Amino acid sequence: MAKKLVVLDGFTLNPGDLSWDELRTLAPVVEIHERTTPDQVLSRAAGADILLTNKVRLPAETIAGLPDLKYIGVLATGFDVVDARAAREHGVVVSNVPAYSTNSVVQLVFGFILHWACGIAHHSAKVRSGAWSKSADFAFWDFPLHELEGKTLGIIGFGRIGQQVGRVGHALGMRIAAAVRSPKNVEYPVSFISIDEVFAASDFLSLLCPLTEETRGLVNASRLRLMKPSAYLINTSRGPVVNEVDLAAALEAGTIAGAAMDVLSAEPPPPSNPLLTSKNSVITPHYAWATVEARTRLMGTAISNVQAFLKGEPQNVVNP
Repeated sequence: MAKKLVVLDGFTLNPGDLSWDELRTLAPVVEIHERTTPDQVLSRAAGADILLTNKVRLPAETIAGLPDLKYIGVLATGFDVVDARAAREHGVVVSNVPAYSTNSVVQLVFGFILHWACGIAHHSAKVRSGAWSKSADFAFWDFPLHELEGKTLGIIGFGRIGQQVGRVGHALGMRIAAAVRSPKNVEYPVSFISIDEVFAASDFLSLLCPLTEETRGLVNASRLRLMKPSAYLINTSRGPVVNEVDLAAALEAGTIAGAAMDVLSAEPPPPSNPLLTSKNSVITPHYAWATVEARTRLMGTAISNVQAFLKGEPQNVVNP
C-alpha cells in the first residue's frame, strides 16, 4: 500500500457529483485538494509516493524536489502537464487515462459542426431581437446554411477519437479525409492524404492530434491560406496546435469562414488572446471531455491505474 496519496486538483474531475471513497482506501494518508497553485505543489506533495493531477503542471524541477514520489497519475488522456522524461529519469511511473472521453469529444465536434452548418445561435438571436416579426422578408441569408451531405470532413489525428469522428461524419453523408503516417483499417471510406492536402480539401477541419513538438503550431498562416474561404476549423485537441495570432488574422481577413475552439494556448485565456475578439469564432472552456459519463469512466480508470501500480503491474504507462 502507498504511504501517502495526493490529488492536486480534484475539482476538475469531481466538482461534487462523483465519489472519492474508493480512492481513499488506497493509502493510509489521502489528501484531495480541489485546486493547487504552482507555489503550493511542493508543500502539498511532500512525502507523497502517489500524486494525481489533471491540469497542475509537474515540470522536471518539481519532480526532482519530490524524492518520495513513485507514481504520477494524470487524470486525462493528454499528459503534457507532466515532464514524462524527467519522471522516468527519477524512476517515477506516469500513467494516463485513454479513451474515456471519446464519445463526449465526438459529440462536441459535431455540436460545433452543426453550429456552423445550421446557424442556430445566430438565427435564435435574430428572432429574439424581433427581426423576424419586423420583416416580411426576414433574411436567412446573412449566415450561410449548409447540408453536411457531400461536404468534406478533414481530420488531423486519426486515433480512437478521430476514427469515431469519421464514423459519425460518414453516417451524415460526409466525405472523410485524414492525414496519417500509415492508412488505418476502418469500415467506412477514407481518403488518406497529406496534411496540406487535408487543409485544402476540408469544408470542416477537425484537429484531434496530441501536442508534440511536431504538432505545435501546426495551424499557421501558410496552412490557413490553403483552406477554402468557406471552411471551418475545429480544435478539440490542445491549444498550442494552433497559432492563435495567425488564426485571428485569418478570421478577420475572411481567409476561412469560422473557427470553434474548445482549447487555447493559455487556459483560462488572458484578455490579450486575439481570438476573444475575432469575428466568427466560438470558444468553449475546454469541456469536451467533461460529461458526467466520461468523468465517471475517468474516475474508474484512474483508480484502476493506481491499483495496478500498487500490485506491481502498472497500466496505461506513458513513460516506460
